[in-house]
Amino acid sequence: MKFYIFLHRKKNCRMENIKRVFYLDQIRPFIDKPIIKVLSGQRRVGKSYIMMQLSDEICIQNKDANIIFINCELEEFRQINTSKLLYTHIQSKIIKGSSNYLFIDEVQEIESFQDCLRSLLAEGVCDIYCTGSNAHILSGELATFLSGRFIEFVIHSLSYTEFLQFHKLENSQDSLIKYLLYGGMPFLIHLELTSNQVFEYIKNVYSTILLKDVVEKEKIRNISFLENLVRYIANNVGSLFSANNISKYLKSQHLKMSPQLVLNYLKGLTNAYIIHKVPRFEIGGLKIFEIGEKYYFEDLGIRNHIFGSSINSDIHKIMENAIYLNLIQSGYTVYVGKFGSKEIDFVAEKNENKIYIQSALTVIDEKTKNREFGNLMEIRDNYPKFVITLNDMIIGNDYKGIKHYNLSDFLMMPI
Repeated sequence: MKFYIFLHRKKNCRMENIKRVFYLDQIRPFIDKPIIKVLSGQRRVGKSYIMMQLSDEICIQNKDANIIFINCELEEFRQINTSKLLYTHIQSKIIKGSSNYLFIDEVQEIESFQDCLRSLLAEGVCDIYCTGSNAHILSGELATFLSGRFIEFVIHSLSYTEFLQFHKLENSQDSLIKYLLYGGMPFLIHLELTSNQVFEYIKNVYSTILLKDVVEKEKIRNISFLENLVRYIANNVGSLFSANNISKYLKSQHLKMSPQLVLNYLKGLTNAYIIHKVPRFEIGGLKIFEIGEKYYFEDLGIRNHIFGSSINSDIHKIMENAIYLNLIQSGYTVYVGKFGSKEIDFVAEKNENKIYIQSALTVIDEKTKNREFGNLMEIRDNYPKFVITLNDMIIGNDYKGIKHYNLSDFLMMPI
């Protein structure tokens, strides 16, 4: 077995030994298939380790596997910065007559990488896997040059259940607060879960993402405005947005920016997977509204770093963001529901299944209970409906056919 690993790997690295089964199960059926496997997502959410785990599985199954692993962020590969140089390097590592597997980490760092991948795929000389941290580069370049010849798997930060597994914690109120405060960056497994250590690490990760995946890739000039925009989003997680409203707010802060520029900067942030745009969907109809979307953060720790690490005053926003993350981590496509004049926090769809969710800190008082459950009761279909609260003492979890869960229980359950 020829086994090339071009990463600094620790033999007993704890992170490598914890398998992220949800993603591995998705990717595994495509091993040895003539299609490029693309793992996309925000930097530092664990894409590299999932690729390493895939390569380990391949070596166990195929003793003659020849693994070619290129990490574009390591100094030894910095000179491979064009498609031609990439192709030449890979050809020098290919072993004829063997099963060759190519893994490229952060492929967007290589200019015109898609030309090399297209040629290698056509030649059928290796099974190809790559990761990338900018949706614009990946979707744009690959869709143009490799339409129908790649499949994308979006990797997210740790779910709550993964967070408990990684940190060897029991499900408890204390564990939930740690997750809501620090988020799901896998590398936190190497740190003490204290604000000083965690937010120092997150600060550096966020700076790298903003510089490399937003400012450089999107050619953004006004960095100060970009930072103010992210802070505004962090303060308004779960609120309905429009570019006009944001532009007006910024003008009140003596920052004059056109709605179109706001939209361009928002797109850059979503391309880097820092935030996710959630459009509004008319329940009972087919209309998706072009304005009035919501934004949520990919990682709660990054959100809290941007706007402050105390979650007490913002717990309702962070809770809603956590529910959204749980849905996309479970493979759902998520919308904000509009039903007449009423808003449904989340309408989530996967395959032919659909669920409706309302989020509230508590439904102890009758007025809130009637609003949260009442909005869902007006939807006349048989899809599951949930009200999620933070720490209500729930006796029974069914109210007129609507499920009522505490946040921690909901984040733990399969949906």
